[in-house]
Amino acid sequence: MSKRILVIGAGFAGFWSALASARLLDKVGRTDVEISLVAPEPELHIRPRLYEQNPGAMKAPLQEIFKAVGIKFIQGVVERIDVASQEVELVGVGVDTTRRKLGYDRLVLATGSRLFRPQIPGLDQHAFNVDQVADAAQLEAHIASLASRPASAARNTVVVAGAGFTGIETAAEMPARLREVLGKDADVNVIMVERNTEVGPDLGAGPRPVITQALTELGVKWKLGSGVAAVDANGITLENGERIEAATVIWTAGARASMLTAQIPAERDNFGRLHVDRNLKVKGLDTVYATGDVACAATDDEGNYTMMSCQHAMALGRSAGHNVAADLLGETPIPYSQPKYVTCLDLGPWGAVYTEGWDRQVKLVGAEAKALKTQINTEWIYPPSADRAEALAWADPRRVVVA
Repeated sequence: MSKRILVIGAGFAGFWSALASARLLDKVGRTDVEISLVAPEPELHIRPRLYEQNPGAMKAPLQEIFKAVGIKFIQGVVERIDVASQEVELVGVGVDTTRRKLGYDRLVLATGSRLFRPQIPGLDQHAFNVDQVADAAQLEAHIASLASRPASAARNTVVVAGAGFTGIETAAEMPARLREVLGKDADVNVIMVERNTEVGPDLGAGPRPVITQALTELGVKWKLGSGVAAVDANGITLENGERIEAATVIWTAGARASMLTAQIPAERDNFGRLHVDRNLKVKGLDTVYATGDVACAATDDEGNYTMMSCQHAMALGRSAGHNVAADLLGETPIPYSQPKYVTCLDLGPWGAVYTEGWDRQVKLVGAEAKALKTQINTEWIYPPSADRAEALAWADPRRVVVA
């Protein structure tokens, strides 16, 4: 009787998990294990690029790769996980909305993360975001529509709530995007709002001078030390009582792991991520692995843990996929390890800043860093071709991932 590895999610971690499992099965010549992947669509959304223009194009088809390496794609959304019974309940997408149950011998949870939306009055109704393709497309359509509105300071103002990685990249793009719509001489106003007392609080002191220089030269402003208290159709009110009139408010403040992690009877961190061992098996469970943004995993022996980033998701996926198959087949696991940590922050037309190490030592700035960022965003994070040998070779968990 054949066995089944079930991967939930077709993001960076889920896709690479399925591919890495297929690689090990191919390597040892096993044909009695089915690899199934459940997702709404057989496509990889290039989420790290959704702050850019034309977000609707930020997708990569996966069906041909799945066919080439023998991964079974199941279109649907998993709504329930029963670890004790080793089965999930899923509902179909599109024409066929049938509910059904699907058993597994090993499960890989790779359902990613979602933008954190606190209970702030008016946030859901009036704020835009760049979390998912549809969200970013909605923002783009809104910006295009500003040209049809009467000229006003509020029309020309964008507030970006959150001065972290996504907030900075989004804000850096906004002056140029607004002028494309409103005219090259338009008096535009882009303001970042951050509860912390520094721009890029999680990015550390190393790249901050470069970031603030770039934002200043781009004309981006920031207000620190007070978060958003309320959002309405005409702007925002800060916790300190200050009012900013703005036709566009973009929320970028933080992410949380998929809510499906709550159905796994195991310990989670403050972001909802499941604690995993070095092989990415969920601690305390025998048949469940977690990877990508739903996994809290040690990257090294120095006390560093994975971030919710493409850089870590790709390597986590390769490791989880290899190890879940190795576990099922009695093969040797390859413990997850990713001691090299880098960041490459896009700073819009100004350029970018590239850092290395957890202390974020600046190595490249400006145009040179921008060229690297462009290569990462347009080449390195995309899936390989549908050539079977090439795709399986790229799924080796020992492959170095820098993006």
